[in-house]
Parts: sequence; structure tokens; C-alpha cells
Amino acid sequence: MDGTASLGKAPSHGREIWARRAEFVLACVGYAVGSGNVWRFPFICYRNGGGAFLIPYLLMLFLCGIPMVLLEFVVGQSTLRGATQAFTQICPLMKGVGFAPVIISYLTCIYFNTTVSWILFYMLNSFSDPLPWTSCNSTWSIVGNCSSSVHSNATHLHSPSQQFFDYRLLGISEGIGVVGNMRWELAGLLLLAWLTEYLCIFKGLQLTGKVVYFTALFPYVVLLALLINNVRLPGATEGILFFLTPQWHKLQEVKIWIDAASLILFSTGVGFGVMVSLASYNKFSDILRDSFIVCIANSATSVFAGFVIFSAIGYLAHLRDLPVEDIAVAGPGLAFIVYPEILTLMPAAQLWSFLFFFMLFLLSLGSQFPLLEVMATCVKDSLGAKLPPSVSRKEVLVAMACIPGFFINLMCVTQGGVYLFYLMDHFTASMSVLTMAFAEVTVVIWIFGIHRFSVLVQRTVGRPPHLFFKACWLVITPLLLFVILISSLVWYTPPQYGKSYQYPVWAQGLGWMFTLASMIWIPLGALHELYLRKGTFLQRIKAAVVPELTVVTDPLNHQGESVPLSSIQEQS
Repeated sequence: MDGTASLGKAPSHGREIWARRAEFVLACVGYAVGSGNVWRFPFICYRNGGGAFLIPYLLMLFLCGIPMVLLEFVVGQSTLRGATQAFTQICPLMKGVGFAPVIISYLTCIYFNTTVSWILFYMLNSFSDPLPWTSCNSTWSIVGNCSSSVHSNATHLHSPSQQFFDYRLLGISEGIGVVGNMRWELAGLLLLAWLTEYLCIFKGLQLTGKVVYFTALFPYVVLLALLINNVRLPGATEGILFFLTPQWHKLQEVKIWIDAASLILFSTGVGFGVMVSLASYNKFSDILRDSFIVCIANSATSVFAGFVIFSAIGYLAHLRDLPVEDIAVAGPGLAFIVYPEILTLMPAAQLWSFLFFFMLFLLSLGSQFPLLEVMATCVKDSLGAKLPPSVSRKEVLVAMACIPGFFINLMCVTQGGVYLFYLMDHFTASMSVLTMAFAEVTVVIWIFGIHRFSVLVQRTVGRPPHLFFKACWLVITPLLLFVILISSLVWYTPPQYGKSYQYPVWAQGLGWMFTLASMIWIPLGALHELYLRKGTFLQRIKAAVVPELTVVTDPLNHQGESVPLSSIQEQS
């Protein structure tokens, strides 16, 4: 794309386009690279054999991650629509495949903003001297269950940082059934998080395209500074070796391959409809190259963050005279419990603490922008022509997504809110996303057809898809997704919080409702489309699988007449 071009409207479609290709790529990288790269990948890597895990991880990157990102890019750029309208045009019968990701994205945006409020809380407390999680405090810690000595054999579960997280930040209750009081400090920070996200995207791509330069790039500066600081500490080498030392026997286990594929899907953000929406604002460019850039940048960041985290964990293990495996924990606890404790032991602890949580804040914002964009794009594409001009403006549409989202999100900042947060995380962003990714590749490749899709690829990339990608789309990727999905059902494990709290049956039922809230739209969309059609049941099905996709005759600038795909095929 022309690096000097300014944002404009495509004459035929009145749709915004990215001013520069770099803005599109950075927006996608910022979405894919989130705070989960810091706390999720390092733990899963060492749990599945350290360096040995990189083999299935890289294989899944090329067999599943890159093909699926390219598929979503092509769908968005070809249709000039978000996921809802894009999949309606590709296969009217399966229009629910386009609506379900909107629900997943919105639910994810809502509950994940809880962690943004936590990050802001830690950022503000980073100005305290000493850091408040340095030692036990009788105002919020449990007497007799808090150890301030890093050299003792007490684990991090009884450390001041754990107590600070549980009782100062969360004011945690006994369980999900005990809602407790509102944590008003967190509620205020949650409002700040939603307001910040609104202000960064309410003007559309003109503003978002500029913001992503900072939110996507600055975290790498902080990660590099942290790594340079960490590797000089005693015990850092042992931590890094623990992270990377291969345990080759792990490759014989099925779980390592399932974890690798699942991690690639979740980290690249496939199945949320985000990549489709972001690409729908893009001028036609070499999105094959963009797909490689986004996916490889995401994976490289995860590995880089692993060095940062485990060099610091090695230092903590050295000070406490404990094995590294007794320090490392899964999930957000790595960022909100273990790493804060490490920060207290560093010179200029307040500076490093602020930089670390500011980095997490930017990573979280980069992921939240596109999730909100999916909702705004869905409303704009589906109802834009029917809405009054005052309502169809971008700032109004984004506000319509943010305001109810904030009020729903308040449930997660009560004393029992953390249990709801983990429940939503377990059910919303796991099986739902796997199902969506499988549904997308099935609809596009097996119903819309690989030949038709190859025409779209040729028009967007400038050449037909390579045989490797055809093989992935036709067989390898859907087969992998299907195996992972079935395995997730066969080896289903109920969610739990921490090491001991088991969710009651009714709460697990609520979790499945979160999954159903998105997946139900696939059969409902099919039933609605069949109801609208005329003729016998078989005639309705045949008519409903005929694509309604049209493409513009001037793909470079999204200009010209829209013509049916069938005529493009005949010309080709």
C-alpha cells in the first residue's frame, strides 16, 4: 500500500480503509500478541517438555495457524464486510458461523477487561515505596498464613504477593455463590479501562491506526529492557535452561500435540471474527505475507516472553533455594503473583514494576480494540442502512457496545467476581473457539468450495494458492481441529480455581450456557434461512448454499462495479 496515502472512503462502498498497510499489520499483531503471551505460553511450554514443545508448536503454526489466518484475511478482504455479513454472502445457510464469533468476541472483551482493571490497580500501587506486596500487612493479610521470608520453604501461595492478590485486590469470597460486596476501587479502574478503549477507537481507523503504532511496538521495548535486566541476576541461567531443556519423551504423549494446536489457535485469535473484520478495511495487498508476519510475530513474542519470565523465575528460585518447578504457576497468577514478588527483589523495584504492568496494559489494549471493533462492524454492516445517520456514526456504535459491556463486567469486580472470571475464561474461549474455527474452514472450503475460494485468493494475493495451503484447508487443518475438538470433549475436566476450589454443578451449567450463547446461533441461523426460502425442504437447502458473494472489479482500491463471483469464475 502507498505509505503516504490518507484514510479515505471507497467510492462504491463508503467503507473506511487503512491509511497504511503497516497500520493493518500492527493492528493484527497487537490483537494476536496479548498479555496471554506473557503468562500462558511459558507455562504450557515448560509443562509439555520445555524445548521439545517447540517442535509440535511450530508444526501447528504452519499446519493450522497460518492457513486459518490467511483464510480469514481472504474472507474479510474479498467481501469488504465483517464476519456476520461475510459468511452470509459465502453461504446463507451458515450465516450463523458469522454471527457466533461476534458473541464470542463480545463476551471475551467483557470478562477480559477484568484483568485490565487488575493491571491498572498494580500500576497505581507501583508508586508505593516499598511495593505493598513486599511484606505481610495486617490490614489485608491473614495472620499466621503469610510468610515474608523469600528464603523460607513456604511456597508462593503463602507469600505477601499471593495475599495481596487475594485479599487486597480481590477481597476474595468463599466461592462463586457468595457474591459479596462490590470492589469499588476495581469498579472505578474498570470504568477507566472501558473509557480508554472507547477513546482509542471511537473515531474509527483514523485514530486506531495511529494508536496501534504505540500499543503494538512499545511492549517490545519493555520486554527487551526486562530481559537485559533479568539475565544479569543469579539463577537466571537455570531458569532459562529449565524453560528450554527438551524432555523428548513428552513428544509421545497426545496431550502435547493437542496443547500445541490449541495454543496456536487461541494466541492467533482465530475463530473470533476479528481477523475478518480487520481485513475488511484493507486495500488489496499481499495478505499471504501479512499472514506470515502476524503469526510468526505472535509466536516469536511468546518465546521471547518465555526468556523474560523464566530468567526471573530462576532468580526467585535461587533466592528461595527451591526448584524452579515449585515457583512456576499457570495462568494470570504468573503475572499477578509470581512476577510481582520477583519485582520486589530488583533494584529500582518501583520502576520495573510500573514498566512491567504498563507493558501488560498496552498488550491488553491491543487485544481489546479489535474485539470491540467486531461488534461495531457487525452492527454497521447488518443495520447501517436502516439506522438513522446520528446512530450509525462510529462513536455511537462503539458506545452502544461499551456501555452495556461495562455494566455486565461489574459482576466480575465483586468479591466473588474472580470465580465468574475464571468460569467465563474456561468456557468462552476454549470449546467455542475450536468449534468456530472448524465451522469456518468447513463452510469456506467444503461448502463454498475450494475452487471458488482459490479465485478469491488469486484476486487478493495475485496468484493461486500454493498446493500446501490447499492441502491444509482441504484435509490437514479441519482434521486437526476435529481431533482437538473431540479430544476436548472426551478428556473434559471441570474448571477449578486455584488448586482446591471446585465449581459446583450449577456453576458448571452456567459455564456451558456461555458456550451455548454463541454456538446456538449456527443452527438458529440455518433454521431462519430455511424459513425464508420457498419450495420443498430440499429445494430450500440447495438455494441456501448458493453463495451471494459479489466482488468489486477494481480490487486494488475497492472501487468499481460489484459483480457476482460466478461471472468472475467464468472469466477465469
